[in-house]
Formats: sequence, C-alpha cells, structure tokens
Amino acid sequence: MTAALAQSPRHAREGQGSFEARLAEVAAPGFQEHLDAQGYGIVPALLSPADCAALIALYAEPERFRSRIVMARHGFGRGEYQYFGYPLPGMVEALRRAAYPPLAATANRWQRMLKRAPCFPESLEGFLALCRAAGQSRPTPLLLKYGPGDYNRLHRDLYGEVHFPLQLAVLLSAPGDGDAKGDFEGGAFVLTEQRPRSQSRAEVVPLSQGDAVVFAVNERPAQGTRGTYRLAMRHGVSRIRAGARYCLGIIFHDAA
Repeated sequence: MTAALAQSPRHAREGQGSFEARLAEVAAPGFQEHLDAQGYGIVPALLSPADCAALIALYAEPERFRSRIVMARHGFGRGEYQYFGYPLPGMVEALRRAAYPPLAATANRWQRMLKRAPCFPESLEGFLALCRAAGQSRPTPLLLKYGPGDYNRLHRDLYGEVHFPLQLAVLLSAPGDGDAKGDFEGGAFVLTEQRPRSQSRAEVVPLSQGDAVVFAVNERPAQGTRGTYRLAMRHGVSRIRAGARYCLGIIFHDAA
C-alpha cells in the first residue's frame, strides 16, 4: 500500500480479497511511513456496507455485551458505547486476530526507536496471556453510537498496566459530504499530538463508510534534531450535527 492509498478516502472493495489480506497491508512501507509521520494510517474499504450493517445490528442485542457506558455520566462527552463480552462476535474476533500480528511488528519497532526492549508477542494469544498475567481479562472491543449533538472528548484507551500502543477503528455509518446524503453529518475523527515544549497539533482524519483507521493509543516515537522523542497522543470525535454515527473499536489489550 502506498502512502497515497493510505490517505485516500476510499478505493474499490471488489477484487481486494478478504479483510484479513487487506489488514496485512498495514505492514507495507508506505503505510508504515505515514503511521510514523502522522500517527495514523487508513485502510480504505476494509468492510463492505453489508458488513457494516451487520455490526450495527448487534448494538440492539444486549446479550452480546458485558457493559454499556453512557458518556455524559462520566464526563466522557455525549453518546454511548457497549463493550463486547467473550466470546466476541465472529467478525470482531477475526478483525482483532488479523490486525494484531502486523501491528505487533510496528509496536516492537517503535519500542526499539524509543530504546526500549521489544515486548509484544507475535500472536494475539501471546499478548492476551500477558494481559491475564497482569489481572486484565475483560474484553475491550466495542461499538460506539452517537446521535445529534453527541461527541467524544479527547482521551486515551488505557485499561491497565499492560496496553498495546496501537488500535483500530472502523466507521460503520456513511458520512454526509456536501450535497451527498449520508447517515450522519459532522462527527469527524480527530487526533491530537503533544510535542515536548510545544502546543498540541490536531489532525482531522477523513473516513468513509467501512474505512478503518489505525492510530497511536498513548504515545508514539518521532525523530528530532537531537534524536527520538515521544509524542503524547489523544483521540476523539467532533460533534454530530445530524443523524446517527456508529463505529467499531478494536482495542487489543484487555481491561483490569
């Protein structure tokens, strides 16, 4: 995948093979370069509209989830989300398993850039074993639901001592674009980075229905004139102006 493809809003799904194969493309040099430079990369059209509709339909099946969070009650913003319980739905489990290995290679490369020992196993099973050893065994993949006026404050998804430095989110609803009608308006995915001794920089990430964004959870390395330093990262969602916005979040570490 080239850097241009990683940033493009969409490309044709037909002929691209399974989403497992497309997720493996995150290991390509162009994608990795964009991830290093901007803290995120886009996998266009990872899921079809039918895939997206099937996942949205799960939101109304409470038996699939271990908990429901109303964001306003906790000062997280407005809107709500539900954490899946184990066993995860088949598509969610498959996405998590397919995305982890190439991202583990990135995570270990980032560790070396920060002069830390690589610590992320090659398999998701190995990483979840580390989570369980630290007392973290509750699943964290989730579905998020926003309506008019809803938003998600800038935050980091850290649920215990062990956490994976990258995560993945898939936009399940179709955004409206100018005169084009969609499921919602507004609701942009936003990243911020805090450089040492500098003000924060914001990045609005353009996503279409079915697109996935891979992004840094907590911090990422960056090259400076005096070597490698750490950038503090946060993410959120801007205010929904109209309609309903659903998103799938794939977090790799389990929660305490």
